[in-house]
Amino acid sequence: MELPKTETLLLEQAGGVLYITLNRPDSRNAMSLAMVEELRAVLAAVRDDASVRALVLRGAGGHFCAGGDIKDMASARATGGEAYQRLNRAFGSLLEQAQAQPQVLIAVLEGAVLGGGLGLACVSDLAIALQGAQFGLPETSLGILPAQIAPFVVKRIGLTQARRLALTAARFDGLEALRLGLVHFAETESATLEQRLVDSLEQIRRCAPGANARTKALLLATESEPLGPLLDSAAEQFALAVTGAEGAEGTLAFVQKRKPSWAE
Repeated sequence: MELPKTETLLLEQAGGVLYITLNRPDSRNAMSLAMVEELRAVLAAVRDDASVRALVLRGAGGHFCAGGDIKDMASARATGGEAYQRLNRAFGSLLEQAQAQPQVLIAVLEGAVLGGGLGLACVSDLAIALQGAQFGLPETSLGILPAQIAPFVVKRIGLTQARRLALTAARFDGLEALRLGLVHFAETESATLEQRLVDSLEQIRRCAPGANARTKALLLATESEPLGPLLDSAAEQFALAVTGAEGAEGTLAFVQKRKPSWAE
C-alpha cells in the first residue's frame, strides 16, 4: 500500500495502525477543502488493506479540529451559492466515508473539538478525550447551520440533546461529552489519555481484522435495513466466518490455548 502525499496531514504507520494527524496548528486544524480531500484520499488508500487494523485520528498543536476553514468560506463567497454547497457537501461525504471505513477509527480529542471537528468525533468507533477539551456546535451563533454534521450528531447522542446543543451553541467539556455518550473515555491528563490509546489498540489487535470489518458493517446496517432481511444476511455472514480462515484459526487457537495469528 502506498499512501498519498499530503500537505495538511501527518501520516505514520506502525504496528498495524495508521496515525493520521490533522496538521494545520495555526488555525487549530480547521478543516479546509484541501484537508477534506487529502483525508478522503488516505481513507480510500487503506480501505482494502487488511494489514491496517486501526486508524488513529488526532490534531497537532494541542487541538483536534476547530471546524470549517473560514478562508475557504470567504473564497466560496466570491463564486456564489453553488460553491458553498459543494464545499459543505464535500465534508459530509468525508463523514460518510469515515463512518463506513472497515478499520476501527479512533478519535483522540484535545483542545478544540468544534463544528466539523465534533462531526468527525461522532463518526469514530472509539473516542478518547481529555476532560478539558472544549466541544460545541457554534454554527448557529455564526448565522449558519451545522448542515452536514447534524445527522451524525443525532445518531451519536440522540435528537433531544442534539437539539439543545445545536440551538444554543453551548460549549461543553470532555466530562459532559462522556455523559452524553459522545465519547467513551474522558481522561484527566495527557499521560492517561495516551495510555488509554495504547490499551485500546491492544484490545483491537485481539480481534480478527476481517471479523471486525464485517461486524462494523453489520452494526451500521442496523440503522437502515429491516430486521428480518438483516438477520438473514447476518446468518449467512456468520456461516462464512465460521468456515473461513479467521474462524478456523480462532477456533484452533482457543483449543490449543494460544493467541490467534492476528493477535501475536
